[in-house]
Amino acid sequence: MPEAGSGTSRNPSVNRRPEEEVIERRRPGRAQASDLLARLRKPAAPATTAPAAPAATGPAGARGVDQVAADIAAQAARFLPGAATGVETDLFDAGLSSVDAVELVALMARELDVRVSLDDLFADARPRRLAQRWAAAAGLPVTATEVTAAEVTPTEVAATGTALALRPGLLPADDHRASAPQAHEDIATILADLALADRLPFSRQAEPAEPRRILLTGATGFLGSHLLLDLLRAGDAHVVCLVRAADDAAAEQRLAEALAGYDQPWSFEVRRRVTVLAADIRQPRLGLSEERWAELAREVDSIVNVAAAVDFLRGYPSLRQTNVLGPLLLAELAMTGRPKPLHHISSVAVFNEVGIEKMGEDDPVAHIDRLFAGYDKSKWAAEAVLRRAREHGLTVTFLRPGAIGGHTRTGVYNPADLSTGLIGAISRFRTVPAFKFLNLAPVDWISKVTAAIVFDPKAWGQNYNLTGRAETLPELVKDMKLAGMNVRIAGWKDWRDDLLRRQETDPVPELDFLVRILSSPTAVKLFEALMFGPEAGSERTEAFVARHRLPQAERYGSEAQLKAFERMAENGVARLPSREDPPYLSFRERMKGQVGPVGEDRDSDCRLAFTLSIASMYQVARHRRIDVRGQVVCERIHPEPLTVVEGEIQVRPDEGVPRLHSNDHPLLRYRLVLEDRDGNRWWLEGFKTARARRDFWKQTRTLDIAIGREGEPAVLAGVVRVPGSSFLPDQIDGIQVDPRLSSQEQRLAKLAWLSWFFLQMGAGLAEPSLRAAAELLDLRRDAIDRDKDKLARKIRKLMIQREQNR
Repeated sequence: MPEAGSGTSRNPSVNRRPEEEVIERRRPGRAQASDLLARLRKPAAPATTAPAAPAATGPAGARGVDQVAADIAAQAARFLPGAATGVETDLFDAGLSSVDAVELVALMARELDVRVSLDDLFADARPRRLAQRWAAAAGLPVTATEVTAAEVTPTEVAATGTALALRPGLLPADDHRASAPQAHEDIATILADLALADRLPFSRQAEPAEPRRILLTGATGFLGSHLLLDLLRAGDAHVVCLVRAADDAAAEQRLAEALAGYDQPWSFEVRRRVTVLAADIRQPRLGLSEERWAELAREVDSIVNVAAAVDFLRGYPSLRQTNVLGPLLLAELAMTGRPKPLHHISSVAVFNEVGIEKMGEDDPVAHIDRLFAGYDKSKWAAEAVLRRAREHGLTVTFLRPGAIGGHTRTGVYNPADLSTGLIGAISRFRTVPAFKFLNLAPVDWISKVTAAIVFDPKAWGQNYNLTGRAETLPELVKDMKLAGMNVRIAGWKDWRDDLLRRQETDPVPELDFLVRILSSPTAVKLFEALMFGPEAGSERTEAFVARHRLPQAERYGSEAQLKAFERMAENGVARLPSREDPPYLSFRERMKGQVGPVGEDRDSDCRLAFTLSIASMYQVARHRRIDVRGQVVCERIHPEPLTVVEGEIQVRPDEGVPRLHSNDHPLLRYRLVLEDRDGNRWWLEGFKTARARRDFWKQTRTLDIAIGREGEPAVLAGVVRVPGSSFLPDQIDGIQVDPRLSSQEQRLAKLAWLSWFFLQMGAGLAEPSLRAAAELLDLRRDAIDRDKDKLARKIRKLMIQREQNR
């Protein structure tokens, strides 16, 4: 072992001891991505604590590309237990995580003396391509000595007539000139992929009939899990779910766990109408046997494709198998046997060209050479191959969500969505990047509209932008300010640099994925296209929603995303306003009256001087609590004023239920912890109550209080009131609002508070009268019933007498 401060055995001149210590000191489990990324920004790569693999003999340059590729595959296998790892294996498809990727880059530098960037690994995660990139950067020969079945030329692909499902290795060739720009390599591969669509058979249009048996992919994902349940609700169809797993039983278990994770039911009724098959859209014939493939082609009458690899760091070569060739296989299945419609979940990412002016449903998509991120290219290519399938007769519907927000009712959200990271960062650091539009809609709305389109044959074969109503920067800032979260607008670059700096000095693990995206020059281009792109047009979607009487698309603003925001806060992603924040709104409340021993005359003066405040409108709207600080002067307890250590007021605490053995309905409940000058603790509890046929003005100003030592029963009780002369100056005119808000925003904040508070007080004051009226009606109903019974008895008596007289 080298001594501290010395270099490694492979690079004696490089001191990696600091990086090694970072990883050795990490918590149990894998290293935190934020720590490793911070170290990887330096020239030296950190060590890894993974068990040592057999070291390659000799300098890397002497081993050749083939041997280096094999060595990389061997090192990667340490992160993929049980997975077959060859030089042509895409490591992310095999299960490599983003954190694993960071560690693998460090491991390759240390153990193999092979240096590639994290972006190189995400661009194409096959060991052979990594070896070629490394060799090209080092000025070494890059030609491999072996060519696998996957490395055929586009000409060979076009010349063969074999069906896609029969050829596992039938993929277009990569450009082996590793020194060529990645963009050129991607375009060459995309063009070859498009040629595959020309080999699809020709077919007639699907019969326009409501589906009875639907094939669904991606049901274990965020959108797919919600769509599965909405498909079951929208019609009587049976749904066949393709789930990646070892066998059908494992696939069903995985689906059940995924649904539970997204708060979706896996009940007997759901199981009765769902068939789960183990399959993989990355494999020929979806990984199914010939018999099962033929069975699906014969029995299924609609295909809905939600499955996708959603990773904004991976390159096109790493995503194409799932995002492009998978939809192409589904198109072949849809055209085999009886024609079936294919509903493809695409994305507005197909428009992610910086500077594009329109994103209408039928507008031309971006130019492929102006897309930077691999994810954007893969979604563009998927639409391109399916448009060619349309020309062969396939009925294809494109459904394009933008950012997918959390569920408006359950609050379930997608932790990997860019909108989640953005909302989390804004709520934590109170800084908003300047943007034009956020095309963001809740998952439940997207799912419900998609299911309706699947069941309406008249809607098939069209393009739909399922983006809801876009969020604008002024609307977002206003929502957050009025909620008590004052935010600052920053330029895009300044906001990004500030976030990366904050994350490096005080990392938030829940925002690691956002930091990885913002640290990648390629992925940043995708982010910029989203931030500065136009609002997505959705005229066709809006007309469809109106025709089917579905919920209209609304802005996914503060009220709609409240549940999701709370859930993000519970999981540490977002941060809700707290009492430690500067008060959003405050005002004074002064009361005076008399107290005395419990059950005796009130003979001592008592004065209360409070400052009531709220940290945000969320605090009162959601929890109906007001913070209290101030003093209590009561000489019966102590000659000096007592300080409020902790205090809160609950607004309408019992929701209209009267107090025990009383007709009084609580309006406000005060709970305070007091401390005297000698350090003794006291408690104070008080109620403002409402009673029928009493002076409303007096009730809202009167507080019944009880005071006792901490942990002991009450020793004093009494009544204090807000003087009529101080109520308006203190609690209306004296309202103070966060000075960082503009004068207009301050007026809106006051109006929002007063509207909410007086609405609550009005409801509380009306409750006793409404209850009394209800009881009176109940009594009157009893009286009417008694009169009816008396009349009935009289009639029966007369009838008996009449019979007797006969």
